[in-house]
Amino acid sequence: MTSKKNGITLKNKSVHFVSLGCPKNLVDSEIMAGTLMKEGYRVVGDPEEADTVIVNTCGFIEDSKKESIQKILEMGELKRKNTVKQLVVAGCLTQRYKGDLVEGLPEADLFVGSGEFQNIAKILKSQEAGETQKTFFNLPTYLQEESTPRVNSQPAHRAYLKIAEGCLKRCAFCAIPLIRGNLQSRTIENIVKEAKELVSQGVKELIIISHDFTDYGWDLRRKNPEAKESPLELLKALDQVEGAQWIRLMYLYPDGISLEMIKFIKKSKKILKYFDMPLQHVSDAVLKKMNRKMTRSEIETVLENLRAEIPEAVIRTQFIVGYPGETQEQFEELLTFIEEQKFDRVGCFKYSPEENTPAGKMLDQVEEELKQARFDAVMQAQQEISKEKHEAFIGQTLEVIVEGPSEETELLLQGRFSGQAPDIDGVVLINDGTAAVGEMVKVVITESMEYDLIGHIQS
Repeated sequence: MTSKKNGITLKNKSVHFVSLGCPKNLVDSEIMAGTLMKEGYRVVGDPEEADTVIVNTCGFIEDSKKESIQKILEMGELKRKNTVKQLVVAGCLTQRYKGDLVEGLPEADLFVGSGEFQNIAKILKSQEAGETQKTFFNLPTYLQEESTPRVNSQPAHRAYLKIAEGCLKRCAFCAIPLIRGNLQSRTIENIVKEAKELVSQGVKELIIISHDFTDYGWDLRRKNPEAKESPLELLKALDQVEGAQWIRLMYLYPDGISLEMIKFIKKSKKILKYFDMPLQHVSDAVLKKMNRKMTRSEIETVLENLRAEIPEAVIRTQFIVGYPGETQEQFEELLTFIEEQKFDRVGCFKYSPEENTPAGKMLDQVEEELKQARFDAVMQAQQEISKEKHEAFIGQTLEVIVEGPSEETELLLQGRFSGQAPDIDGVVLINDGTAAVGEMVKVVITESMEYDLIGHIQS
């Protein structure tokens, strides 16, 4: 198979992507795929059919780093068997560990950091032309435009919309600013143009992502006091995008959730009443040590405002257990808080020390066995809360977007209601009725489980 590009006939090289980590990393993979396709490359779903495999790595926490290395080794085995000709290691792990990875992974041909991924087509073509350079690193200052080539890898009815790069926060446990750099916000005009383009392709659910939605625009306002970019103004603009049916916000830090924002979301028919709010802890002493800039009292005020204005709001949060110096008393304060607040969704992480972060250098690290016990206690408590909350859905009729056959059995359909984000929350299993993928249907809930709901399409 050949194609003509700039008057030159070239072989359609085939590329397979392995994208690991968060949705923000996935968007980078989609941009690499779009960039390569524009230059005549062919993206394939099976690594064994690819000339080149690109592993877009995650370097956030220990488990994700291990997963990235394991996947690189798996793809390296395909190269050893001559199934794959070229192995490219890209993304956050590459950016973070530059020289160490180059030395430790001889099976990889190229290393492309998170500051150079946008140049992937240029890099691969230079290799075909005989270039011998193996590493491509730069500061992560790239910010996509609405015209940036991108291939949506999600089902056609949903897409991630990245509004910013980098992070303004300096949480003591987090390496993201070291990997992704400082906050860089896209303009509202730029974001809205991409949103309209995605909707024109059939997207019904726009999932807004960044490292912190509530800091959006801070950098632009700092440079220009007259800049209109802010979380609220962005919401107002997205709310006007015709054809978007669900707008889901991810990563809203509590210190930026204003009463004005809550009231706007309350009246919006498109912005979902779904709040993904990473709290990390509730003990004032631990929050201070984490450099989180909020107190328990301030967090509780935000939650009270949110529930007073939007009683039906679905609140998802994340906590870290086993943070350096976390005492039993502080952990029990967290556990009691979770039991009292009855969050709809709770994610929990066992703290893992990260190189070159303040927390990683702290001397009072918690034993792994104790971290595991605290993790288990949080998840057990939340499982009971989730079970109770889901039982309350029995008898209700929910609007559900159909995702396709169930991952458990093709005899059932599965979908999501507005309180379920893809990949991180549960699903609605549909045991009676038919519908097309991407269709919005009314589902009567008849059964519940800890994380999933079961029902039939309303006749």
